[in-house]
This record gives sequence, C-alpha cells and structure tokens, in this order.
Amino acid sequence: MARQRKTVSTAASNSDKSKSTASTSSRNENSSSSSARNKSASPKPQPKSSYNRIVVMTQSRIFVVFGCCCLIIASYFTYVGYLETRVNTPYDDHKMVNKAGLDVPEQYWGTYRPGNYFGLKTRDPNSMVVGLMWFSTIRLRPGGEGIRHWCEIGDNLDQYGWNQHDGKTFGVQRIEDHPFSIETSFVKFPGGRYGGDWTARVSVTNNARDSKEPMSLIWYTAMDEKTGGILTTNTHSKLTGIRGETPGLGEFELEIHRSNGSIIHQSYLSTVTPNLQVLRQVVTSHFRLATDKQTNQRIITLPGDVLTSNTGEIHQPNFIATLITGRPPFSIDISYRSTSGFSVSELETRPGPPIKERYTEALEAKRSQFTRTFEDTFKLKEKGYSEPEIRFAESALSNMLGGIGYFYGSSRVQSVHTTDPVPYWKAPLYTGVPSRSFFPRGFLWDEGFHGLLISSWDVGIELDIMTHWFDLMNVEGWIPREQILGAEALAKVPEEFVTQRNTNANPPTFFLTLKMILNKHSHALMAKGRLSILERLYPRLQAWFSWYNTTQKGDAPGAYRWRGRENYSPHELNPKTLTSGLDDYPRSSHPTDDERHVDLRCWIAFAAGVMADLAHLLGRDDSKYLETHYYLSDNSLLNSMHLSYTDTYSDWGLHTDAVTLKRSQQINPISSTSNQNIEPAPKIRVTLKQPELRFVDSTFGYVSLFPFLLEILTPDAQPLAKILKQIRDPEVLWSDYGLRSLSKSSPLYMSRNTEHDPPYWRGQIWMNINYLALKALHHYGSQPGPYSEEAKRIYVELRHNLVKNVINQYKRSGYIWEQYNDSTGQGSGCKPFTGWSALVVLMMAEQY
Repeated sequence: MARQRKTVSTAASNSDKSKSTASTSSRNENSSSSSARNKSASPKPQPKSSYNRIVVMTQSRIFVVFGCCCLIIASYFTYVGYLETRVNTPYDDHKMVNKAGLDVPEQYWGTYRPGNYFGLKTRDPNSMVVGLMWFSTIRLRPGGEGIRHWCEIGDNLDQYGWNQHDGKTFGVQRIEDHPFSIETSFVKFPGGRYGGDWTARVSVTNNARDSKEPMSLIWYTAMDEKTGGILTTNTHSKLTGIRGETPGLGEFELEIHRSNGSIIHQSYLSTVTPNLQVLRQVVTSHFRLATDKQTNQRIITLPGDVLTSNTGEIHQPNFIATLITGRPPFSIDISYRSTSGFSVSELETRPGPPIKERYTEALEAKRSQFTRTFEDTFKLKEKGYSEPEIRFAESALSNMLGGIGYFYGSSRVQSVHTTDPVPYWKAPLYTGVPSRSFFPRGFLWDEGFHGLLISSWDVGIELDIMTHWFDLMNVEGWIPREQILGAEALAKVPEEFVTQRNTNANPPTFFLTLKMILNKHSHALMAKGRLSILERLYPRLQAWFSWYNTTQKGDAPGAYRWRGRENYSPHELNPKTLTSGLDDYPRSSHPTDDERHVDLRCWIAFAAGVMADLAHLLGRDDSKYLETHYYLSDNSLLNSMHLSYTDTYSDWGLHTDAVTLKRSQQINPISSTSNQNIEPAPKIRVTLKQPELRFVDSTFGYVSLFPFLLEILTPDAQPLAKILKQIRDPEVLWSDYGLRSLSKSSPLYMSRNTEHDPPYWRGQIWMNINYLALKALHHYGSQPGPYSEEAKRIYVELRHNLVKNVINQYKRSGYIWEQYNDSTGQGSGCKPFTGWSALVVLMMAEQY
C-alpha cells in the first residue's frame, strides 16, 4: 500500500505542471486542452500497475499455499513411510550377540536340526548340513513313504528322543521303529580353527526273533545355494565318504567306517539338490533296484554320480548321500575331521577323531560325566527317586537340550501401516523348540518356560538363547511371537500362521527366566563376565516392557487387553486369543475394546517387579518399575477391577454364555464327474441371548488363577482361601493327574470351538501352568499367613500326582506329551513334547 500512495502523489504533481505550461506557450487551445487532459490523465496507468502487483502477490500466495500443501503432503507420506518401516527396523542399539559362529568354538557344531531324527550343522547362517535317513526295503512304499528323515507324528515310531545330551559336547538317542532299534550318538573333540572334529555312530538291532530283515541307512551331506564351497566323493575306503571345503568350515574330510556287524551293500549318489527341503525326494528319485550277488536278494541302490543336466552341462554336486544296507546288528561310525590350517606332515601325525573301540570309550566317559553332573544339579537320587525315574528325568532334560536349534532367515511381518506383509531383517536364532515333530521352531512364550530348566542346567546356554531372541526386537520394542526362519522351519508351518503382526503380544515369560536366574543362579552371573550381558540386555528389556505397557493397555487405568482377537468370527464358539498363549480358553463372547484380561494385568505386574530387581542389581533407577509393580499388585485395586461378585478373579467384557454352533440351512454342492455330492454347510455361531458388559465369571480355570500363579496376592489375601479351595475341588480343577485348565462346571468345558477344532485349553492338563501352580503353592506354603498349611498340603499332593502321571505315561507310550487328559491321565496333543512339559524335572527336584 505504501508504494501505491507514492505513485498517486507523483501523478498529481505532473498534472499541475502540464496545466501551467499550456497557458504560457499560447498553443492551440484544443491542442493544449488535449495535452493537458492527456497529461492530467497520466495517473491512469496506476490501476494497471496495482492490478499487476495484486496478481503477482496473489500468485505468490498461491505458490506459498501450494508449496505448504506439497510440504505437508510430502511430510505426511514421509511419516507414513516411516511408520511402514518401523515394523521391520531393528532396535537401535548394540547387538546382543557379540560372539557368534567360530567365536564360540565349543558350540559351533551341534544337533541344531531338531526337526530331523538325527542331523548336525554349525552355528553358521549358511551351514553345510549332515544327517541320517533310514528305511527297510520290504516296508518301502511308492513315493518314498517309509523313509524316515524328518520327525513326523505320522511315522508312528514307538519312541524316539535323547537319553543323554549336555547341550554342547555329546548326545545319545534311542529310536524304536518296530522291529528295529536304532541308537544314534555323537561326541565332539576340540581342535583346529573350525570348531573341532566329531564322531557320530548309528547302531541298528532287530528285535524280532530269527528275523534276517536288512536295514538301509543313508548318511548324507548337503549344501544350499548360499553355502558355497565344494564337495567331492571319497571312495578310497570301502564306504563312500566325502572331502570338501566351505567358507564356514575350511577344508575337511568325512569318512564312514563299519564299526561292527555285516554290511551287505553300499552305494552312493552325488548330485545337485535345489534346496534342503527336498533331500528325501531327491534320493528316492534316484533309487535303483538290483540283486545282491552274495544273497541273491533284491536291494535298493544309488547310481553314483548324476551331475549332467539335460543340456549336457556338468554341475558341481551339493548333495552326496551314501546308502549302506546291513543285516542287524550292525553299526557305522562317521568321523568328521577339519584339515584346514594343518600341514601335510601335521595331518599325517595328528590323530583323527576316534572310531570303533576308542569312540566307545570316549562316549562312555561323556555319559558318566553327564550322570554325575545331573545328580549334582538336581539331586534326584538324594531325594529317593529310583534309577528308572532318574533315567526318565535325564531323558526329559536331554530332549530339551537336544531340541535346541540354530535357525537363520527372516520372518514375515505386518503392521497396520503396511498394506501387505513385509520381510523382517535376516537374523540367526539359537533357541529351544516345543516339539521336534510338530513345532520345530521358536515360540516366544514357550521359550521363557524352557529357560527355567535350561538355566538350571547351564546359565551360559540360556543367556545365549536370550541374547539371540532379543536381537529380534524391532525399534518399537516388539518381538515376533513365532519364529519361522529358514527353509526347513518354513516347510512345517501352514501358510495362515506365517505372518506375524506387530499389534500382537505373547506372555513375557522371559521375565520368569530372569527371576529364576537372579534368585537362584546369581553366583553364575558373576562368572565369565555374564553380568555384562545383563547390562546390554537391560535397555532392550526396558523397550520390551514399555511396548507391553503401552500397546496392550485397556481403556481404563490399570486395565490390559490382549490384542489379536477377531471381533467377528462366525465359525468359532468363542473367538480365540492366540496371543495370550491360551488359544481357545474362553474369554468374553463378543470381543470389544472394553475387555479387561486379568492374566495380562498379572504378567505386567510381575514383569515390573523383575525389572525393578534387575535395575537394582545393575545400579539403575528402579523407582518407576517399583511404582508400576506396587500399583498393579495392589490387591484392593486388583479386586475392584477383576474380582467378580462370585469372589473369583475374572475377565471383564461383553459376554453371554448363550451361544451355540448350529448348521445353517444352506448346503454346499460339490460337483464331481460322476455324481452330485451334497456337503452340509459349516456350522456357524448363533447368539441366543444378547451379551452384556459383565465379569466372565461363569468360566473358571487357569486365567482365574493368575493373581495366585504369579504370586500377586498377599499371603493373607481373602480370595486366596477360595482359590485354594477351588484348586482342590475335583468338580472344579483338581484331578488325580494335575490341575485341569477349565472347570467342569464352566459352560465350554471340553467343548469344540468349531465343528473341526477339538478342545485345547478347555480341560486338558498343561505342565507349564501346573509348574506355576506348584511354584505358587511352595511360595505361599513358606510364608506366614492363615493359608500356609493348606498350601503346603495341596503342594505335596499336586506334585505327587503330576510327577507320577508323566512318568507313567512315558513308560506306557514312550513319550512326554503336550498335554494330559484330566479324566484318564493319558497323554494327548503332539509327541514328543519336551518343551515346557520337561519342567517335570524341576518339579521332581523342587526347584522353583
């Protein structure tokens, strides 16, 4: 505006000047007048100039607004992109695993392929693998059915599992595949630059009288496309071995020796496999039928080198298998020797790993040492257990340790900010597995229970496992609850369970492990710099706790809610809560944001207490964790939120018990080439009475016990009396075999959740929760209070029932099971399940 005012003033001055000049020059009046008018009109360009400036200013403002809009849009999409990447961005801190692979040579080689009946590999992301297959020619079926390789429930073996395994240096396994008994063992020997040497033995006997049925063993060595290196057959000895070199192993040689017995025939296959998932298929596709010259019997053989492609190109082999057919009893020894870093003269004088009698002596020395260490650790003989009972306990521990695997790969994850699943970063995982046959991979909530037993045996192994798990934490503080890493793990998982979602939790059971380590194994933390591991772990534990305490909060102060329940699940009687770990345990019938889950509140309270203990040990500020622990553990606040009108601890939510599964009136026609088959439509859930916000107190079971299980209740808390009464009531949770997961009086006791899904956490006995119950009873029985004597009495009875039944079922079936029937005590679910069911060892030892 200042510029406009200055322009108008100048124009007026020029007009006056024009008028004066016109009167003195005596020019033509019209001309003068015209000139004067023209000059006096000289301000006329002013509006045009102002207009231009207004246009320019308007355009400028438009450009500014447009630029701001662009900036806002760019910022928005940048932020959205940032949110999308958070789900697969690693936690921004130093890695927990600072020693890996050959930095820990004593743990480099191991039985880290728990999904195989017998196999070894290294803790190298691209490790070469070795392993065993076997079959009986007369039992072999088309397509290779009858060949044993991966642990499969459908193989119906009478028994298999580790009898002794120390987690590091040796193991002995017994396999019963009627009529054959197979024993596999290995011993590691230190030396060299690549994790040392080892010897493995496979022994076969035939339990059928007067049977001359032969058995065929296949010992193989395989690499995938990322392993790199060279394999060649070594046919200088009678049984074909290999020589090779890989980046992770250097140069090595593997030889196969007849230890004893009669070998009928041997042959080999040297070829290319596309991946490790199809080794059995590759072998069976190259089977040939021949006649043994000595016995005139028909036998299976392998063709030797098959390295030429259809185009005539010759390939380097990445898979060599040696087939050995023998007449039981017979045994073979497989010796692996690292030859890198040694001169020719040194190799000539350096003894190889022992075989035959020398190996037998080395194995027996390891077994004797294991027995001594086991007794020193658990003192079962001192407690009066018989030799068979102690052998059972040794096997339970050994299956836990022998089930530790080493996996490498990336998970598939998804967040609310990603349209589709995205890959997690590639990482290793050293972890126990719940079941070698059915769950040969890592599970977050299982692993905390595994750690209770593993840390009692070897704190170093458990801390190694924990550091691997916490290296899988993303920048949000989230750890995917199921780890499916690598081709072998992925091959055993249905597609629907592969993707992990970052809204979903699992119970933070590693705090159970930490609590035990801090309370029972503090002396072990002071050795070998292990306290520094906890120092590095602490920031990640803070992030993990914070993630739970924010993402799983409920709408009311002090309320918590498991995410992951489906609001609309038409075929389920009660929508599952997989994230709680208790799967189909009944919660509110209609999931909403108003839900409050009592077990999750107790987990957070417990975790806060452990965080405070750890902070105190490390000299950190523990005040905020103590405040959270005291707040969530306050029994009066807990009661106001979760103690129902029936004086039982319960969830809160939109609920009705009046639900049922009914067949819809529709039918699903399924056409066939010959006729029209009619299949009934699936059952759908029908709500017979409108739900209301209420306590879910008609359901009583494991969830109702969590204030007791995690020792949140004070020893004089009045609800403790009723919990003890309900625990001991045979019509509620008590059975002769352990505490059932759901009361007999609960509406969904032993009910199918869909027409196809059998009950899972609806009555069966689970060893992990029963261990927590024993731990809590032991705690309250040792505290002064009005219920101390009752807790002691129930503790003695429950412990006796649990231990007796698991041992009896092991004797009967040959396995430790996933769960046990509350009416008969029989094992159910999958087998072998020597994950948290192996906690029976700690029950026997009374270590809590």
